[in-house]
Amino acid sequence: MRLVIAAAGRLKERELRALCDDYLGRIRRYVRCDEIEAKAAAELEGALPDGALRVALEVTGDAVTSTELSRRLERWGSTGKGIVAFVIGDADGIPPELSRKAHARLSLSPLTLPHRLARLILLEQLYRALTIQRGEPYARE
Repeated sequence: MRLVIAAAGRLKERELRALCDDYLGRIRRYVRCDEIEAKAAAELEGALPDGALRVALEVTGDAVTSTELSRRLERWGSTGKGIVAFVIGDADGIPPELSRKAHARLSLSPLTLPHRLARLILLEQLYRALTIQRGEPYARE
């Protein structure tokens, strides 16, 4: 399985970048994980790898538990080329056409989150999902 985090905008805050890098490093102990930063949400679709299963992060997406995310991640990773791309929009969200083309929609919270914070939460939840799959104690599920 290969994970791709495609986000509109760059993380400029040093502290937030360090936290995201920490979770990226943890995730990469288990699977390949790439981060793509597009300058604008309109460029996200072109940045996604061919054949990737697209998961749009949207407030109206499915609200799932960490355990359910772990199950879905395992299922998604075993389909097609095994590439699962999570798409995070900018302040205006994900372009409607890209949202329509998504294979799944996921909500991290019913609250509207800044895209920078959504990226950090997603990375932590992906790491948690991978530890759940392996029965490791991090998740305490």
